[in-house]
Amino acid sequence: MDFWDTVESKYKDIIKRYLLDKDERVLYQGQKLSRKLIEHHIGPEEIVSLHKTILMEGDHSSKQLLDSFDVLLEVMMAYGLAYREHQSLRTEQMALKNEIEVAASMQQTLLRTSIPQMEEAEIGAISVPARQMNGDYFHFVMDDEQNVGIAIADVIGKGIPAALSMSMIKYAMDSLHEDQLRPGAILRSLNRVVERNVDPSMFITMCFGVYDQQEYTFRYSTAGHEPGFFYNAKNREFKELEGKGLLLGIEKNTEYREYQIALEPGDMVILLSDGVTECRTDEGFIERERLTDLIHKYIDLPAQEIVINVYKELERLQEFELRDDFTLIILKRDI
Repeated sequence: MDFWDTVESKYKDIIKRYLLDKDERVLYQGQKLSRKLIEHHIGPEEIVSLHKTILMEGDHSSKQLLDSFDVLLEVMMAYGLAYREHQSLRTEQMALKNEIEVAASMQQTLLRTSIPQMEEAEIGAISVPARQMNGDYFHFVMDDEQNVGIAIADVIGKGIPAALSMSMIKYAMDSLHEDQLRPGAILRSLNRVVERNVDPSMFITMCFGVYDQQEYTFRYSTAGHEPGFFYNAKNREFKELEGKGLLLGIEKNTEYREYQIALEPGDMVILLSDGVTECRTDEGFIERERLTDLIHKYIDLPAQEIVINVYKELERLQEFELRDDFTLIILKRDI
């Protein structure tokens, strides 16, 4: 016997017993039944129809027909209370949604950064949150010697807590001296800020690199961040960026090693968040090789067009539903 058959039998029994002796305790059984109906998503129109069917099956007097509505009314009262609660929750949900939209707009303003314009290199960047609030962060800064600093960070988590942590990282970055773009030192400073101010249950990964426009080198340090790639234009091959480092906020006095690579014309540095490599299809997570194949597909385009096209391809693979914040940055030395 399925649930609906059970409902029909139980409701018929409640009406029969109530018409027999008008016992108020029977009406209480109607209240209990109505809770089960709501839990199983059985609508009030279905109960009204059932009530009508049951009464048409027997020979009832006008008084019995009228009395039967006491049972129906008792059941419908529960639906009314549930509807009232639903409306109240909906109102609260709309208010919360509006607040989150305002917070998301403020976050976009607070974390806004400008892509530096360079004579012999270019940068492309895209960052799309999986939800309204972004747990990824990227930032560009240029010092007096025209060295370009590139920061990318990711909070392990989503929603408002992650967004607040990103805002803290942004302000910590703003407080650093622009004439001291040393990746290892910057990560050490940020690590102390995170260690003092972020809840121990939250973790932040980060990579900070500096492109020297005179020497054509890229120096970087990483704090447990998703490994990026280096594209060698001469050999037409991708190599994973080496680098290890403890996540921000784990240990106060952590030291971060600096790495350096030289960029020849056409070479690229690709930085990303794990939302890029953890794009999921029906077959599972995409392979990193598939990502590099996509980048290579658009290799001759400007850096900004490459990141946009790669994002669109991966978005399509996920049926336009991001499961994690997506950030992709490409530094490309012009030919």
